[in-house]
Amino acid sequence: MSLDRADVERIAHLARLAIYEADVAGYARDLSDILALVEQMNGVDTAAVEPLAHPMEAGQRLRPDEVIEGDQRERFQAIAPAVDNGLYLVPKVIE
Repeated sequence: MSLDRADVERIAHLARLAIYEADVAGYARDLSDILALVEQMNGVDTAAVEPLAHPMEAGQRLRPDEVIEGDQRERFQAIAPAVDNGLYLVPKVIE
């Protein structure tokens, strides 16, 4: 698929992009090349290819789930403006 000047200007308008007149021909060529590549990729038979979540068959390295910080709830609630039964009280914002 080959794009012309009018196509590029319409795409730029829809995308709300300002482009210089001198650049329109280059954009038309580049976008046409991209669309040609997409057409080429659409022509590949992928019926026997299983979908992948990731192209690399590597497992994710996870760190051990360890507690690295102690419980500081009492300390934080001691400096809070208002607390009741372990809950922070905040002003009502919706009437």
